[in-house]
Amino acid sequence: MPPALLDAYTAEMTTARTPGPMADRWRAAERAHILSQPWPMPHTRTHAVMLRLAVRERDLTEVLGQLVRLAVAAPGSAAGKYPDGNTGRTRVGLTTPMPIPGDLAALLRAAGVALES
Repeated sequence: MPPALLDAYTAEMTTARTPGPMADRWRAAERAHILSQPWPMPHTRTHAVMLRLAVRERDLTEVLGQLVRLAVAAPGSAAGKYPDGNTGRTRVGLTTPMPIPGDLAALLRAAGVALES
């Protein structure tokens, strides 16, 4: 992961891991997910944080969905098979592309990631 992208990813992950309003933590985890999709290890790390958030909320549906995503994150990233912009949450289909926030799209393009949209 290129340095500028790593800085943004790290900042989002720090927010996701830091105690505070759960809505803010989930938003940060979703943004980290969008940034991490092209790289197997960060992508998997993001789903691990999402799993911890789901456990903390006692959201069984999200827990089960994150367990599935943990299993497929690294292989999907390594194969380049991931839906651009997908936030990584269980309420969103595994293969559903989503609009990418402009600031994240700019970071990904600057890192050489080809985006569908």
